[in-house]
Amino acid sequence: MDLNTIETVLRPRSRSDLPAWRAGDACLAGGTWLFSEPQVETRRLVDLASLAWPPHAIDTDGLVLAATCTFAQLDRLDLPQAWIAAPLVGQCCRALLGSFKIWNTATVGGNLCLALPAGPMIALATALEATCAIWSADGGARHVPVEDFILGAQRNALKPGEILRSLSMPAAALMRKTAFRRISLSPNGRSGALLIGTRDPAGGFALTVTASVRRPVRLVFAGLPERAEVVTALEQAIPDALYHDDVHGRPDWRRHVTRHLAGEIRDALAEDTGRCG
Repeated sequence: MDLNTIETVLRPRSRSDLPAWRAGDACLAGGTWLFSEPQVETRRLVDLASLAWPPHAIDTDGLVLAATCTFAQLDRLDLPQAWIAAPLVGQCCRALLGSFKIWNTATVGGNLCLALPAGPMIALATALEATCAIWSADGGARHVPVEDFILGAQRNALKPGEILRSLSMPAAALMRKTAFRRISLSPNGRSGALLIGTRDPAGGFALTVTASVRRPVRLVFAGLPERAEVVTALEQAIPDALYHDDVHGRPDWRRHVTRHLAGEIRDALAEDTGRCG
């Protein structure tokens, strides 16, 4: 879609080139959402792709993804064999049901900043305990856990002039067994619920709930809980008002499938079979 309100497009080459923020500004990464509908209040675009950030980095501490890393670049990433949570990357990428054009344009950072409940990078980042590196308008930086970065449906923790720079996932989280479950109202529909379970070598269990709720919820247990314990924890952590309501699913349906998928994940990770999908 042509954005006929845009007056200026800036292409900074370094952080020092980033302009002072003003009303009507918008950061452009992939633009798959930005160009999908009118942006009547937007007057200036700041093209972050021109900063040419390396899409990803792997070291002993874990995985770092640039905000401008595309879904295609992430999906092609060859992760260390010890990181048995690696299948989550492909599973979450494929939860965005887009064409190859979308995959080669949509970015990790854009998916997070848009903060749609069904954003699959939100699920991946929350389940793997990711931290957001945010560039502040004053030249500094701050670090925020993904759970605190997503505030609600299409609401994030960025302040005016701030930019999401990268996402860091610790190696310890990448070395956990995982189980992934997703459901939608139609075969090619937007996620109505997307849940991820992880289990660490000591037996600790964590459950991440996204898509069915307005913001991500992560529950942590010292050991493997019984199914009833999982349901009780979900009831306590997710009030009815937190379940999302739109054309992709009513709150009562989302609550039901969330509990059902949580039970499936609990059972999958109860089996000591190494890697669960």
